[in-house]
Amino acid sequence: MSSHVLDTYLTKNLEDLKEKGLYNVIDPLESANGPVISLNGKKLINLSSNNYLGLATDKRLKKAAKEAIETYGVGAGAVRTINGTLKLHVELEEKLAEFKHTEAAIAYQSGFNCNMAAISACLDADDAILSDELNHASIIDGCRLSKAKIIRFKHSDMEDLRARAKEAKDSGQLNKIMVITDGVFSMDGDIALLPEIVEIAEELDLITYVDDAHGSGVLGEGAGTVKHFGLSDKIDFQIGTLSKAIGVVGGYVAGKKKLIDWLKVRSRPFLFSTSLTPADVAACIRSIEILIDSKELNQKLWENGDYLKKGLQKLGFNIGNSETPITPCIIGDEMLTQKFSKRLYDEGVYAKAIVFPTVAKGTGRVRNMPTAAHTKEMLDQAIRIYEKIGKEMGII
Repeated sequence: MSSHVLDTYLTKNLEDLKEKGLYNVIDPLESANGPVISLNGKKLINLSSNNYLGLATDKRLKKAAKEAIETYGVGAGAVRTINGTLKLHVELEEKLAEFKHTEAAIAYQSGFNCNMAAISACLDADDAILSDELNHASIIDGCRLSKAKIIRFKHSDMEDLRARAKEAKDSGQLNKIMVITDGVFSMDGDIALLPEIVEIAEELDLITYVDDAHGSGVLGEGAGTVKHFGLSDKIDFQIGTLSKAIGVVGGYVAGKKKLIDWLKVRSRPFLFSTSLTPADVAACIRSIEILIDSKELNQKLWENGDYLKKGLQKLGFNIGNSETPITPCIIGDEMLTQKFSKRLYDEGVYAKAIVFPTVAKGTGRVRNMPTAAHTKEMLDQAIRIYEKIGKEMGII
């Protein structure tokens, strides 16, 4: 018999979420996650995936994955430190270091794993972390795991960062202090003020850590936010995912060779979790080769992002302060946001409502993620649907 206490807790809290419009229903796709998806027998323009460059369905990546399965099988068969490191893993890490303009790189099973691994391997209870208040959940969890003192600073507020960093430094009780920020903030699409962060870090001897999940493949002609600002030699930790612009799955940390050597002997997800599958690794290598060789997909992504932004802004939607292709339509009220997303679905656009706790209460939004794979016709159709429903619901 299951626990009565657990059953009561779950029933009460699930009902509470549903009443407040905060319960998320998961819709399984009946097709590949491309620019148009199939859901419940219905075709929809897809504006919810983070497949920025359309590489998740690219023929070249599929071919590389199939060939790797034929050679290496479907699983790596062990953790990296026993005998789960294939020649492919080494090749991927060399390719990542080239892509990110660093001495070395280490691959993990997910971007979330990277933050769990890297922060706790390098910091402990005698250290402190200065963390942007809008940092991703995986950064927050990685910080907690490290047992370091966590000091939140106001979002992209450099005066607040400097004041808190100075206070931490002057306390004389801390061995190391690290400043952590997302490169691109995924809910608003704004970019971290990395030049200013680096300036403060150099002044106060802070370790610098940038999670570039939404910047890799997008900014810096694809090489990321750090490269966008020309700071590849100034950032200690560059974190990235292999599941967004790269189009596959996994994550990585790029930096100095000494740092990567340390993570290989001290980061727990690397030591205690079976390594990435051969097919995924081969597809990642092919994807990064494509990004290094050509800027075409990156340019198309930005064209489509700018086109959708202008279209929605012209209609009077609030798209916030996005500086990247991420385009939020900020509605505010949670129930209204959910309803708006549902009406988009009815008319043929898949754009998920994002509400608390992912974003602050009262800032519910439908987040649009145009990709390099969308055509102008698809975006025009989406803009027409937005106009129809925006007027119908009194949002514009």
